[in-house]
Amino acid sequence: MPRREEKRNLETIPVGSLGIIPLRGVGPLAEKVDYYLVKWRAERENEHKGSLAFTGYERPSYILEAEVPRFGTGEAKGVIKTSVRGDDLYLLVDVCNYSQTYSLFGQENHMSPDDHYQDLKRIIAAVGGKARRITVIMPFLYESRQHRRTARESLDCALALQELVNMGVDNIITFDAHDPRVQNSIPLHGFETVQPAYQFIKALLQNVDDLVIDSDHMMIISPDEGAMGRAVYYSNVLGLDVGMFYKRRDYSKIVNGRNPIVAHEFLGSSVEGKDVFIIDDMISSGESMLDVAKELKARNAKRIFLASTFGLFTNGMEKFDRAFEEGLFDKMLTTNLVYQSPELLKRDYYINVDMSKYIALIVDTLNHDASISELLDPVDRINRRVTNYKKEHGQL
Repeated sequence: MPRREEKRNLETIPVGSLGIIPLRGVGPLAEKVDYYLVKWRAERENEHKGSLAFTGYERPSYILEAEVPRFGTGEAKGVIKTSVRGDDLYLLVDVCNYSQTYSLFGQENHMSPDDHYQDLKRIIAAVGGKARRITVIMPFLYESRQHRRTARESLDCALALQELVNMGVDNIITFDAHDPRVQNSIPLHGFETVQPAYQFIKALLQNVDDLVIDSDHMMIISPDEGAMGRAVYYSNVLGLDVGMFYKRRDYSKIVNGRNPIVAHEFLGSSVEGKDVFIIDDMISSGESMLDVAKELKARNAKRIFLASTFGLFTNGMEKFDRAFEEGLFDKMLTTNLVYQSPELLKRDYYINVDMSKYIALIVDTLNHDASISELLDPVDRINRRVTNYKKEHGQL
C-alpha cells in the first residue's frame, strides 16, 4: 500500500518558496517537521520540478534563520536574517514553553505566554509584508482558556486573533482549541483547529498490545462536560460506549481564580472490569484528571489510560508519580506540541505522541495550495489502524 504522502495529489504549483520560522522554544519540533519535508520533496516525482515556479523546491532545509534579541531592560526586536520576499512562510510558536529565559535588569526571567506571543508579533513585523503568505502554527492557542465573557472581563483570545490577521497573517492553525468558536472573531480569515485523534489511537495501540476494542471491554470517558464532544467522537469511531463526569463546584468561593470542585458526578453505563480511556484537551495541574481516575477506580475500572493533547503539568510531576504508584492509572499520553520537560520524558508510564509528521503533511499540502480536508478527517485512517490491530490480536 502506498504511503499517505505519496498518495496525495500535489501536482499544483507551490504558493511560494517554502520557509519555516520557528520561534524560541519550538526548535526540536520544527527540526522534525523540516526533516520530513526535506525527505519527501527529495523523493517526490514531479514533472514540473525544473520549472521557474518550483525554484527552491528542494533544499537541504526549509528553516529560515530569525531571532529576537533583547536589551537589558527586557525590550526586544524581531530580526530575520534572510530574504523572505515572495515566500510562503510558516511561523511555529509554543506559547507554553516556560523553560526559555531572558535577562531582565540582570535577573533571569522565564518567558510567559505573553512574551512568546509578543515575539511572534515582532517576527511578523520584521517580515514587513514582503512574504506572499503568512501562516501561524500555534498548537496551543494563545489565551484560548479566556474564550468567552462570563463577567466584566477581557476576551483575550479573540483580541489576539484579530491582532494577528490585522498584521497580515492569512491562516492560523491550532490543535484541539479549547473552544473552536473563537474563530468567529475572524470570520473572513483561515482558522483550522486540528484534532490529533488518529495519533492518540495509533500511540495507544503501539504501546498496549492486549486491548480488546469493543463495548464490553473498553470505554471512553469525558472528564467534564466541556470535553464531551471530543469523547463522543472517539466513542463513535471506535464503536465504544461513552461516560461523562460533571463537576459540582462551590460558587460561593474563588480559589486560584476559579470556583473549587466539591465532587465529580458520573453519568454513563458501568465501567466495572473495563479498560477506560480518559480524553481531554489539556492537563494543567492534573487535579481534575486524577480525581476522575480515582472515581473510576472506586467503580472497579480495570486499566485507566489518561490522554491529553497538551500536558502542561503546572504543579510538577510528583502528584502523577504518587497516583501511578497507587495504581490510579496505567499510562499517560500527551503530545510534543508543547514543551516536554526532561522529567516527563523519563517517566515509565509516559507515552509521547509525536505530531511532527502530521504538521509536515499539513505544511506541505498548504504550500501547494491543495485541500487539507482529508488530513483533518482521520476516520478512514483510524478504521484501518484498528482493523489491523484486531487482526494481529485475533479479534477478527
